[in-house]
Amino acid sequence: MGFQDATWWWLLAGLAVVFELLTGTFYLLMMALGLAAGAVAAHAGLGWSGQLVAAALVGGGAVALWRGLRGRHPRRNAQAESEHHLLDIGERVSIEQWRPDQTARVHYRGTLWTARYAGTGTPEPGIYTIRAVEGHHLLVDR
Repeated sequence: MGFQDATWWWLLAGLAVVFELLTGTFYLLMMALGLAAGAVAAHAGLGWSGQLVAAALVGGGAVALWRGLRGRHPRRNAQAESEHHLLDIGERVSIEQWRPDQTARVHYRGTLWTARYAGTGTPEPGIYTIRAVEGHHLLVDR
């Protein structure tokens, strides 16, 4: 017993969802919608070209719609992000052990962060001051 066209479409849609979960790329969900539309077209009895057109129109339309919505509501800019982290600058953290690459794991604000040494020389265990925040990294110095 071979796979029907709709089965292939559903498998591809499922794979797109799995890859989206692994990568966090929301556009893959939009493409999965297109692949599901191809499966629905196959269930409706459309030929291969009709299935492709349905998948392309729904998937491409969903991507275009999402892109348009994102354009109207842009993400917070870098300045807003840095203003949020201004509260962290000057705070102190205790570092018990440094790695050879001059990074350390440190508990700060109830979670585990990666601290990078921003000073000169070799870092030693002790109390450090946060000089900047870059993503999920605290740049610290004595």
